[in-house]
Amino acid sequence: MSVEKVFEALASAHRRRILAYLSKTDMTAGEIGERFAGIMSQPAISKHLSVLEHAGVVWRQKRGMNVHYGLNEEALAGTLVHFLAEVCPVSRPLKRESAAAARRKREALTAGGATEAGDGTRVAKKG
Repeated sequence: MSVEKVFEALASAHRRRILAYLSKTDMTAGEIGERFAGIMSQPAISKHLSVLEHAGVVWRQKRGMNVHYGLNEEALAGTLVHFLAEVCPVSRPLKRESAAAARRKREALTAGGATEAGDGTRVAKKG
């Protein structure tokens, strides 16, 4: 899956609407088509589904006589996160700074005889 294909797929308002329908459940091509009745033909919907599938943001599975489509959330989210990391390199030094601050905080807590609970509160060591 390439970033270019994902963004090409997301460029269409109809394809984004299809993704919204698929965000909570998988659907057959016919069920998707019902939501676009009077707006788009079934061949046009099939073309949009094909673009989404080739971009890797939806999966397709034949079940009996029907073809079901579903959102490939991990692939979509992973591509967008990767893209943002490349586009927003300014965040890299901030992430390093944040990680270093967290490390210093942990070291200070353990040196002082306390540990940090999951919620960030200090917990005295039992001794």
